Amino acid sequence: MKKYVLTLAAAGTMMFFGSQTVEASPFKAKEPKELTAEETARLSEIEERVAEIQEMDFSSLERSEKKAVKAELKSLEKEAKSMAGGGIYISTGAIIIILLLIILL
Repeated sequence: MKKYVLTLAAAGTMMFFGSQTVEASPFKAKEPKELTAEETARLSEIEERVAEIQEMDFSSLERSEKKAVKAELKSLEKEAKSMAGGGIYISTGAIIIILLLIILL
């Protein structure tokens, strides 16, 4: 019993003196990427092509043609996203924590 009380007191002392106050930094908005003239022109071409595809009548197209249009839309979307420079980045520490949680659960 004496050992249990001593361990509990030591743990409480460590938690009391070991805690630190942490203040979160304010969120900084990401500045938009500056596009060159060529990139701006290409984005406008992509927007025009997407508008053309949206106006198309898909009921008259064959299955292979629909697949080709869908593949073209996906490639246009990837190209537009790469120009914008967006993405989600996960740190190595976060990946390790996620893997540990998955393993434990």
